[in-house]
Amino acid sequence: MNYGSIRYIIGCILKVEALLMLLPMAAAVIYRERSGLAFVVCALLCLGVGTLLSLKKPKKTTYYAKEGYISVALGWIVMSIMGCLPFVFSGEIPSFVDAVFEIISGFTTTGASILPDVEAMSRCMLLWRSFSHWVGGMGVLVFILAILPLAGGEHNLQLMKAESPGPSVSKLVPKLRATAITLYKIYLGMTIIMLILLIIGRMPVFDALCITFGTAGTGGFGVLNSSMGSYSPYLQVVTTVFMMLFGVNFSFYFLILYRKAKDAFSMEEVRWYFAIYFSAVFLMTASLTVQGGGILHNFHHAAFQAASVMTTTGYSTTDFNLWPSFSKAILLTLMFIGACAGSTGGGIKVSRVIIYMKSVKKEMAALIHPRSVKVTKLEGKVVDDTMLRSVFAFLSAYLVIFVVSLLVVSLDGFDLETNFSAVAATFNNIGPGLGAVGPVSNFSAYSVLSKLVLSLDMLIGRLEIFPILLLFAPSTWKK
Repeated sequence: MNYGSIRYIIGCILKVEALLMLLPMAAAVIYRERSGLAFVVCALLCLGVGTLLSLKKPKKTTYYAKEGYISVALGWIVMSIMGCLPFVFSGEIPSFVDAVFEIISGFTTTGASILPDVEAMSRCMLLWRSFSHWVGGMGVLVFILAILPLAGGEHNLQLMKAESPGPSVSKLVPKLRATAITLYKIYLGMTIIMLILLIIGRMPVFDALCITFGTAGTGGFGVLNSSMGSYSPYLQVVTTVFMMLFGVNFSFYFLILYRKAKDAFSMEEVRWYFAIYFSAVFLMTASLTVQGGGILHNFHHAAFQAASVMTTTGYSTTDFNLWPSFSKAILLTLMFIGACAGSTGGGIKVSRVIIYMKSVKKEMAALIHPRSVKVTKLEGKVVDDTMLRSVFAFLSAYLVIFVVSLLVVSLDGFDLETNFSAVAATFNNIGPGLGAVGPVSNFSAYSVLSKLVLSLDMLIGRLEIFPILLLFAPSTWKK
């Protein structure tokens, strides 16, 4: 185990986190909020600890998958602990467990909250919550790789693999740092375009900034208790479109950027992603129209909510707890499917769902024709045994963790719909669930134990399970 590199990377993460706190500090100065002093204290603390950890560069710069996973897992935990301190120091979220839950929900782009009244918070704290979505959306390690020449060279690919959502990660351009820079250029460009469109629609600049951060990171923290319900249809449509765009594999935009549009539009995962979305919207619109209301009105809310849930953003324009059971079942299904690999969205990922379905089809064909030789393909390439083993190991671990979490959370005595959707919403990084944790409710009623379990689920879900699990494996720490 290359402890020196792990220490150095965590130190870099803390220094970058101190830098990121300048934005809520600026908001505190603009709006003259004394709670902004908490960010000054926390930034100095992050900077001091980070400097101590990264003062001495590691002698051994080579590290592999194990070090990459451990660095990412520990980095996100440390970042979350330090990131929650402004809430605690300012007294706006006095409970440390609640503060940890809130900031983990932010960094993991979940959007689940323990706050009963969001509008009572100071603006600098609201901005920090939403900005944490933007930081966590693409990944803090990807951000660091883009701005800092970390020790490790091409071995830094292990960091990107451990942090980026989806079954596989590869370099888009020959050099890894150039890949990270390219990803952030695309990410920043889309963020700016959305911000401009929201301001054109007369959304207040502060609201537009927070909503854009939440949409880009597919997080979903709002600045109003009604989430997106109080904004105009135009603003809701813009948000719907960009939620879907940020749920697309960023390789698609890379190919468009480098004038390979034919390759981009031939991406199998992207086609499935939009096919699933529009099918869900059509079915929910039909279900809602049978219950009552105009078809265009129902289509508008179905399109928004399907995009919000499938991309794991978590905004809402209406209380979908009141929708027909069929529509709620579709939303619950979309929670598990999630967005594309290589996007800022969560969930199991569309690419894995495609592989699972094709694997079932292959096994059925083998039963009928035992001597036939069939291969599973994705994006025109054969899915090798290593990839198949990885995606099925992911599913096995996913189911075990989900069941264990559900059992623990059920100790609090809520109904099955609430508990099941609470675990689904946090594990898949969605945000609101159903029942007592629906879009007009929050997670504050859960016990300390349940909040800790759900916080761990958010981290496990965002980091694709294995980086966190490796922390608890005794073999990880053996020489």
